[in-house]
Amino acid sequence: MAARRVGAGCWQRALWLGRRCRLSGGRNSYRSSSSGAALGKTVDNPQVTQEEIVLPRRKTWDKLAVLQTLASTVNRDPTAAHYMFQDDPFLMPRNAAHARLYSLSKESGRNAAKYIIKNFPQYFDKTFAEPNVPCLMPQTLTPQTEGVSEEALRERVHLRMVKEAVDMFDQLLQAGTPVSLETTNSLLDLLCFYGDGEPTPEKEQEEKEDLEEPGVDASEQKAPKRQFRRGSQSGPRWRENNHAERIFKIMPERNAHSYCSMIRGMVKHGAYSKAYDMYIDLLNERHKADVHTFNALIRAVPYLKDKFVERWELAKDFLTHMAQQKVQPTLLTFNSVLKSLRRCGGVGRTMSLFVLKEMEALDIEPSLASYDHLLSVYYRGVEAQSSDIISEVLNEVEKRSFTAQDPDDANFFNTAMQVCCDLKDIKLAYQLNRALEKGDNWKFLDVDRSNGYWSKFFSLLCMMEQIEVVLKWYKEMSPSLFYPSPKNILDLLQALDAANQLEVIPSVWEDVKQLGFSRRQDLLEEFLSLMSREQHPSEVQLAFAKCAEEMKAAHEPAGPGQVPLEWTGSALGHVVVLFSRAGRTQDAWNMMEHFQKINRIPTDKVMDEFLNCAKQTNCPDEAIKMVKLAASLGLPLSQRLKSRTEEEFELSETQKKALESIKWDGDSSDSDSSDSDSSDSDRE
Repeated sequence: MAARRVGAGCWQRALWLGRRCRLSGGRNSYRSSSSGAALGKTVDNPQVTQEEIVLPRRKTWDKLAVLQTLASTVNRDPTAAHYMFQDDPFLMPRNAAHARLYSLSKESGRNAAKYIIKNFPQYFDKTFAEPNVPCLMPQTLTPQTEGVSEEALRERVHLRMVKEAVDMFDQLLQAGTPVSLETTNSLLDLLCFYGDGEPTPEKEQEEKEDLEEPGVDASEQKAPKRQFRRGSQSGPRWRENNHAERIFKIMPERNAHSYCSMIRGMVKHGAYSKAYDMYIDLLNERHKADVHTFNALIRAVPYLKDKFVERWELAKDFLTHMAQQKVQPTLLTFNSVLKSLRRCGGVGRTMSLFVLKEMEALDIEPSLASYDHLLSVYYRGVEAQSSDIISEVLNEVEKRSFTAQDPDDANFFNTAMQVCCDLKDIKLAYQLNRALEKGDNWKFLDVDRSNGYWSKFFSLLCMMEQIEVVLKWYKEMSPSLFYPSPKNILDLLQALDAANQLEVIPSVWEDVKQLGFSRRQDLLEEFLSLMSREQHPSEVQLAFAKCAEEMKAAHEPAGPGQVPLEWTGSALGHVVVLFSRAGRTQDAWNMMEHFQKINRIPTDKVMDEFLNCAKQTNCPDEAIKMVKLAASLGLPLSQRLKSRTEEEFELSETQKKALESIKWDGDSSDSDSSDSDSSDSDRE
């Protein structure tokens, strides 16, 4: 209670002082600061700036202010996966492939729910929510207007019912009922947007097309004739004499909106030549196109011309027409120009900077898509470029917090990181990271793009940074920011090898098991090769032997439907060496027996390591078995192994007789054949 009274008294005094500062005048209305160099403490010096405290009567907060404040109090957990996967721990992804699969599965589930609600609305007519939130309830997608009328047609267009709207339009024509130009244009908009097909509930995954021509110099005048078709992989195509064309032809009256809808629909669905012909018809009818139509035509330029210079000239013609028709270009206009310049070879590298200067002259700030196109023009398909362009771009990007204005904005950070990797410039990569952390720029990276971005960054770290920095980033990024790919693991192993810190390999192997890569042959070969190459302290060798035992399990049948990996001569030799150095003689001999099963020959190093292990563990029987194995394979090393066994082991009479009874096939021809077999095993 006493603490409560003291707290209440402090609050009362604070409020009273606030009222005095706000209401009273004179010297009491100014704050006194101990850093008087900036604000001043007295009124005697009129040149000293004094700060007045003004308590606002009302503060208007953002709707997300509380959530933003709470979010600022926590940091990212480097050991946790993306928040979208934390609803069900069983579905926590292990690697990038699982993360993509689970994210697409969740989106597919949402689309399935929307499909059920759309096609069976009669089962969702009851509202149990209190209070009712209309935007969260199923939408009414059933037409309310019955009969054949223009009002019913407008309703079906509004509900995006393509087939029903076309049927209603045909019924109106058959009944002799005229349809207004505005309604017909709305129907054209619907048909052109969906490509004369029904809208699908699934969100189409639009992959980034290959925008670049093959690497050529500026002297090349003609581009190879390649079929660039954006929608050839997925999505509807523009059919010949479809409903949109049929309705457009029978329209008694057409305005600029009618032509523009057709042009944009044809460009969207790959009919580029038809779109250009439609634009010529628009000019002949003395209509004016809008800015969105010009943007679509500029994006279609690479599909209309073959030569680089002709493509640029056509783009300039469209820009000239915009000026003649007094159409103000927008950001998307210049982005469309830059996107087309990506397919103009050396001409694009020459003219792209002039496009940016024109944007600056019109006070249009570039978006991330503008910079993405610029980097693609200068760095894709061209070797040994300088870092001047990307340095200037990052200097500009680092100053701003961008908002999404173009669908291609999300591609910038991945493109820029790829350029940093190609240039092998770690400083530029760090600068790009700072730009990513500026404001809300991080929102441009979804799960897939984030994984690709950080994967490239980590590979660059492994190549250019000290191993301590690499391991620090590795712990902070995985798995919260990205899931290491097999290539990232190989890069990390190479970095550990270069820094002579192979003792970290067991912890990396644990991560590989978590990622589900423990059965990849290339990774296992690299792990075994690094662990068996040099002798290490006993603690490290024991850890290496444990890893080798787990890798050996991947080559053995584990269960129904799981095919074991095939042993190679090199992998077998590495495992024998690791078991031998750890003093596990029996395990090493079990692996030696696999050489005969798979028709491979062990190297001299493998047999020497095994003999050393048998000597340290005082196992002369295993040493004699090794000599027998070498003799049965006809190896020239068998005589030396026998001599070492007689000199370094205390053999009983029975063991001496067993050693003497070994039959030798040591002639020259056998030696030559065994040498060739040994070299074959080394190559494998």
